[in-house]
Amino acid sequence: MLHCENLTLGYDRHPAIHHLNLDVPAGQLLAIVGPNGAGKSTLLKGIMGQLKPLQGHLQLNGIEREQIAYLPQQSRIDRQFPISVTELVGMGLWHKLGSFGRLTKAHRHQIEHALQAVGMQGFANRPIASLSGGQMQRTLFARLYLQNAELILLDEPFNAIDSRTCQDLLQLLQHWHQQGRTILAVLHDSEQVRHHFPYSLLLARQLVAYGATTEVLTPENWQRARHQIESFDEHAPVCHQSEKDVA
Repeated sequence: MLHCENLTLGYDRHPAIHHLNLDVPAGQLLAIVGPNGAGKSTLLKGIMGQLKPLQGHLQLNGIEREQIAYLPQQSRIDRQFPISVTELVGMGLWHKLGSFGRLTKAHRHQIEHALQAVGMQGFANRPIASLSGGQMQRTLFARLYLQNAELILLDEPFNAIDSRTCQDLLQLLQHWHQQGRTILAVLHDSEQVRHHFPYSLLLARQLVAYGATTEVLTPENWQRARHQIESFDEHAPVCHQSEKDVA
């Protein structure tokens, strides 16, 4: 589903990921791991099309970007925005409603079903500012539920939430995986990755290892990843972009 060839992504032409070669087949449940500053979130932004390649190319096969569901880190979401749980979850129907569509009775029934699926029944009319961290994450997963996407991208989905919520949402990911969906999740908890994610991608601005989790998350690979991050030169020259490099 996802093909990266010599992919370099960055900001203001300074690379955050260098020369990545990667093939992710459809239906894979993949953890993206690595030290802080490894380029994990940057890769998700590249897949979403929010960043254009500085070099190389990134190709999605058999899927349009409109068929991707993306969950950013909670810290990037304005919790004080004055909307209800129903309104936030209903954003998952944007591909059906358009920019100015109104929720019908059928849409509200779908939202209710999504809230039940994540254990948030009874919260439909609550303002999102009143939710705990775990409740907010369940609500965001309900929005993903409604998107019904083939490719799901998650950026630190289990960070700073309670263990019960974490387990419930992991079960939902397993359900989506069994349905044949492709899931890429940025994670920091190695034990969580080992128990729930059969495949892993270890990044440290470059590819360190990719494959079965048991073969990727080794002490040797982690040592190599930390060394690559520590030796990174923040003052390295910019990457020069050419037209033939951008797909």
